[in-house]
Amino acid sequence: MKKLVYLVVCLMLLPRPVGGEEVSLAPSLQIYDRYGVPVRGYLSENQTYYRPVPLEQISPWLVLAAVAAEDKRFFVHSGVDYKAVLRAAWQNALAGEVVSGASTITQQLARVIEPRPRTLWGKAKEAWNALMLERGKTKEEILEEYFNLLEFGNLTQGAQAAAYYYFGCSAEELSVAQAAMLAGMIQSPVRFDPSKHPQTAKKRRNAVLKLMRQNGFIDESVYQTALKEPLSVQPAVRPFSAPHFTRYLASLLPPATADVYSTLDSRLQTRAGEIIQNQLAKLQDENVTNAAAVVLDNQTGGVLAYVGSADFYDEAHSGQVDGVRALRQPGSALKPFVYALGFEKDFYPSGLIKDEDTFFPGGYRPRNYDGSFHGFVSAREALACSYNIPVVKVAEKVGVPNILSALRGLGFDSLSRPADFYGLGLSLGSGEVRLLELANAYASLARGGLYKPVLLAQTPAVSGPGGPKQVLSPQSAFLVTDILADNSARAAAFGLNSPLNVPFDMAAKTGTSKDYRDNFAVGYTPRWTIAVWAGNFDGAPMRRVSGVSGAAPILHDLAVYMQRLYPSPSFKAPRGVSAVTVCAQSGLPAGENCAQTRLDYFIKGRVPAEKCDGKHKNKEGEKMKIISPSHKDVFKMDPSVPPESQQLKFQASVPQNEPCLWLLNGETLPQQTSAVWWQIQPGQFTLQADCQGQTDRIVFEVLP
Repeated sequence: MKKLVYLVVCLMLLPRPVGGEEVSLAPSLQIYDRYGVPVRGYLSENQTYYRPVPLEQISPWLVLAAVAAEDKRFFVHSGVDYKAVLRAAWQNALAGEVVSGASTITQQLARVIEPRPRTLWGKAKEAWNALMLERGKTKEEILEEYFNLLEFGNLTQGAQAAAYYYFGCSAEELSVAQAAMLAGMIQSPVRFDPSKHPQTAKKRRNAVLKLMRQNGFIDESVYQTALKEPLSVQPAVRPFSAPHFTRYLASLLPPATADVYSTLDSRLQTRAGEIIQNQLAKLQDENVTNAAAVVLDNQTGGVLAYVGSADFYDEAHSGQVDGVRALRQPGSALKPFVYALGFEKDFYPSGLIKDEDTFFPGGYRPRNYDGSFHGFVSAREALACSYNIPVVKVAEKVGVPNILSALRGLGFDSLSRPADFYGLGLSLGSGEVRLLELANAYASLARGGLYKPVLLAQTPAVSGPGGPKQVLSPQSAFLVTDILADNSARAAAFGLNSPLNVPFDMAAKTGTSKDYRDNFAVGYTPRWTIAVWAGNFDGAPMRRVSGVSGAAPILHDLAVYMQRLYPSPSFKAPRGVSAVTVCAQSGLPAGENCAQTRLDYFIKGRVPAEKCDGKHKNKEGEKMKIISPSHKDVFKMDPSVPPESQQLKFQASVPQNEPCLWLLNGETLPQQTSAVWWQIQPGQFTLQADCQGQTDRIVFEVLP
């Protein structure tokens, strides 16, 4: 008797559970794409998929099934069912072992909240906690917590997670038979797992249905219909797509976030991964083991696709490294921003810049990718063909501190060193940046120089730091865009049919870092922006794979797919930009003696007052050009004339007897004067003339 009194006193002195404070388990994070397609689910701190819902969002059939199977006097007892305790004690005594339990739903909840060993003391504490729960909560509150905390096997916790996993529906949508199945699993989620033991689970389900019928919870008609319902259980495949993106997004979310609707498009995400793997398969002999890509919606800054590596599970090639956020040298990919700043000063697209061997302050002596110098070239051609020396000359005039300030304004937070650290090499990509930063900076060009932070999720809204700000003028941003979209301007370096050429308006730029360790390709339309990196995460150099041969094919295929998925209009010149007829040779507004002219864009108020006099002179002497054939000429062979009799004249704008070196598709022609004849043949050709220390290059085509 004394022991019993002592036990009761001890129980009364124990702290009483307070409603709502027993469990502080955060729900499992579930990330969806922009259209509600599940992308990735995270485990709760209990290592379960936990999706709590209010009681009104749980099917009444599940409540009745659980009450019938586990605690038929739930609505009348005060936490402990004394009749059941006596019945269980009698049955266990007769059997000589434990064959029946008497735990109520409230006791089961108390055990979930505070697990204790199944000793006499543990059971007494459980009973006491159940009594206290009933004092502090309503029956509805107990049921809600009960159905949300129960584990149903296969890492599912709660009725909502179990309903979605086993039946592909919400807890609110459970049928009578499905509810009976889940209620039957409460006794033993492992033994009655319908995905692993369907016959045992079905037998248990039918037993619960029988109890529901005996207790008057369902009538005979509903009972018979439920018995006939097939056991259609197809365990859900838990999504695990966009692992690099979801990992990054999850790190930015506030605690206890449950459902996140990201900006991702699952269709595009899948296709981007396929395109990357297809391209890497073609480059496997060139020591290219990885690639990454990110696609942005220009209007919102939303991430439409985010592929951090070719294969997240590829340990041999560091597949879990996030190439979208890894620091890499962008090479020539930063040049457009230097020219944009230059266009806001004294430079303009048709203006000539001399590409020559140059020593800059500090002994800096850059070289061009092709190892040659091109003489006087327009800023348009210099940017489109990605010549190095002209952009360094622009950078010198603009000033490295101004360039660095603008780049940081465009979101390049990774460029954290002072301007002196980077020097003029910043214009050639000497600093390390992230692919995501690069993509958003180009999206800023597409928006007319307006920076917006990257948006990763719509609900709740998750974006990068800062807010919208005008970093570049709309006019200079457009001039750069128009150049990067000019396929003929880059043809001298890349040819007319490079991967950057697509059948719609797209501005594009490549970049290759020193020793072919990284290459980039970025393309944008008014609606979207794509940025691609290819290389090796361990920094190993590729075998002469440049941006146009490594990353650009991925860009091309992604862009073609994007244009089908998200059709984009053409670029339009903003206010403050005017088209002017310029001399094709001098780049100045054309005079009456200019034989070759074309249209080019200028910022209004900055059109040179001087007109070309037709003599094509400049401070350094006469500008040499190829005057025959013209750039982008197309010829067709005459089938009625013998092929050996069909010839084309190559003519440079220097005296006829002056020596000139002619290169056709990189091969030197035997004739070395300013005018030579060439026997035509079908194909696409790049023609280069080197005369009097100056170089010109054009492309043309011969149809069969």
